[in-house]
Amino acid sequence: MAIEIAVEGLCAGYGQVNVLREVSLRVADAETVVLLGTNGNGKSTLMKSLMGIVRPTSGRIEVTIDDQKLDLMRMSTEEIVDHGISLVPEGRHLFPKLTVAANLKLGAYRGAARAEAERSFEQVFEVFPRLKERHNQLAGSMSGGEQQMLALGRALMARPRVLLIDEPSTGLAPILVRHVIDQIRELKRLAGLTVLMAEQNFTQAMRVADRGYLIVHGEIAVQGTTEELYGSDLVKQYYLGRQG
Repeated sequence: MAIEIAVEGLCAGYGQVNVLREVSLRVADAETVVLLGTNGNGKSTLMKSLMGIVRPTSGRIEVTIDDQKLDLMRMSTEEIVDHGISLVPEGRHLFPKLTVAANLKLGAYRGAARAEAERSFEQVFEVFPRLKERHNQLAGSMSGGEQQMLALGRALMARPRVLLIDEPSTGLAPILVRHVIDQIRELKRLAGLTVLMAEQNFTQAMRVADRGYLIVHGEIAVQGTTEELYGSDLVKQYYLGRQG
């Protein structure tokens, strides 16, 4: 039942612009690993590379699920999702003119997920009771925090084993960020997920992280446990407003 994400020497970008430079990281079974970094440093590019949306120029991306090793660089996005890997994209990308229930149903389009749709609805509504209350409401009429809940719930409907979450705090008030991070922790517990999350909010991310990586200018600058990251001079410089 073991799961592992292994990224080694990854280079990727857009046209002639190389965004990621020899990035390597690992996520072990049932871990929550946080990829830290300010805007423009490559977090989203790495997430898109894992999902086959951006094609790396070199390196390796492998995910092991139940002793089956998957080479994600040879797979389409649809194949990656079919193997139990889901992305909650930055900006949520919901269908604003569809209801909450319809958006959730669209998350369960792969075969294995359709068979478990009713159970998935129960899990989503357990973690996000607000979505149950508003299941007939149009997604576009909801608040930013509610839309983030819906994006997370839609990803859970796909019955993933690995969940990638890109910038869940984007556009949210500070009090809502804490609430969303708590819900991510509960989602992981309830569904037994392995999580890689890209996030700028260091303090909130550390509340759920087992380990983390700081990416600066497309390169991994620091990695370690929560305690090690708090002790890093670079982390202090970028996030805590002081030098070591």
